[in-house]
Amino acid sequence: MSTRRRSHWALPVSVLVALLLGLLPLPGTLQPLRPYWLALVVLYWLLEAPERVGLGFAFLAGLIADLAWGGLLGEQSLRLLVMAFILDRFRSQVRFFPLPQQMLVIGGLLLNDRVVQAVLYLAFGRAQLPAAYWIAPLLGMLLWIPLYMLMDVMRMERRR
Repeated sequence: MSTRRRSHWALPVSVLVALLLGLLPLPGTLQPLRPYWLALVVLYWLLEAPERVGLGFAFLAGLIADLAWGGLLGEQSLRLLVMAFILDRFRSQVRFFPLPQQMLVIGGLLLNDRVVQAVLYLAFGRAQLPAAYWIAPLLGMLLWIPLYMLMDVMRMERRR
């Protein structure tokens, strides 16, 4: 008889992989299409392991991303914190949605993230994002189901 138990290595490995995917160089034409991998991973863990991951974790992951990616210090933190707060508020409902409905919620959160990013750019006088950058939330939304299933397999390991 096999039982399932939680894997303790999955959280740090998944965040590290998401950070590395954010650092991966892409050609200029594909750069606007890069999904926000770190947000997808943090949102997964907020849904599935709220006892291990919360708003503080989202903030710290954002700070690490700011340092790794060389952006404005606090930008990723604020963006992840806003998404984490919204998801945490509605976690009990979203957790029990079927995956296609969860995908739509995640798409809405990623689109909201782009709005927050645009407001931050406007507030600090940085050049606004080109129109192609608004496609990335759609790609992140489409990647939610395969990412969710992969992360679920990583999170729960079989024990004989």
